[in-house]
Amino acid sequence: MSERPKYFTPREVAAHNTAEDLWVSFLGKVRDLTPLMTQHKGDALLLPIMECAGKDISSWFDPETKDVLRYVHPLTNCVGYYTPRGRFVHIPPAGPRSDWASVIGRPWWRDERYEVGLLSAKTRWIRVINTLTSQEQQLEVCSEETLAEILQRYLRYNSHARSYTWKYDGAILDMSATLGENNVPDDDHQLERLRLDRDLFIPAVLLHFNDDLTEG
Repeated sequence: MSERPKYFTPREVAAHNTAEDLWVSFLGKVRDLTPLMTQHKGDALLLPIMECAGKDISSWFDPETKDVLRYVHPLTNCVGYYTPRGRFVHIPPAGPRSDWASVIGRPWWRDERYEVGLLSAKTRWIRVINTLTSQEQQLEVCSEETLAEILQRYLRYNSHARSYTWKYDGAILDMSATLGENNVPDDDHQLERLRLDRDLFIPAVLLHFNDDLTEG
């Protein structure tokens, strides 16, 4: 059985926005381009990538071919890569060049070695309330994540989170399923349509300590 891919929120991708730690997302995937930045350090062709550090660059690519967008040059009628921000690493020059290595191997946008996970198609917020201590933590999570994966996010706030039973609306949650599969509603779109403050309607997941005999 293959390991589930890790999902990231746009906020998590945005945190990696320097040349020494550079991530981007495109076409639903998250890539760590830090090794590329190190390999081509000082190369001006890194500038377009640097300008978009931590951002989604799906607009650079054709979703069908998964390749960089192409266009027909209006003067030469030649087909070339469409790079309005400027040519970047692994994009060949427009004309013949003696300083360009035509054999570069797999370009970085097709190289799976840079892939670290998938970009969440929809993030959501939940309130995690520890019924033993009354401590509450708001978490932004990926809608594709299972409760077990959300627990991993929560461990930074409570290292004993595995010792608790997770419940919503009185029902024990299936930790191998997502919030949606556990019938924890995501009303973001409806709240937006009704122009209601989403922060007032964040669903609460309750944690019950397993050794607390006062909890039913």
